[in-house]
Amino acid sequence: MELIATPYHLNDKTKKIQPVLNVEKMKIINIQLQTGETIPEHAVDADVVIIAKSGKVNFTVEGEAVEVSPQNVLYMAPLEKHSLTAVEASDLMIIQTKR
Repeated sequence: MELIATPYHLNDKTKKIQPVLNVEKMKIINIQLQTGETIPEHAVDADVVIIAKSGKVNFTVEGEAVEVSPQNVLYMAPLEKHSLTAVEASDLMIIQTKR
């Protein structure tokens, strides 16, 4: 067992991207964004699950806009192109799983 801390850093600075766990077929990343910060369009060769611990983030996935918040979870198939913009200061957990 390993308990991994993901402390909230947005009080101290802007965008923060931190690897949390990387095992054979799974990677977990913590991304913290201030309002208005963006991550440009990209794709990942893995199944991706986005969980918002706090805040709201607008994602554009293959041209379709969706809002991710603590009330939902976003799943993306491998190689779906996506970009994101924080609507509010946000703390996201990203889980990538290779098939």
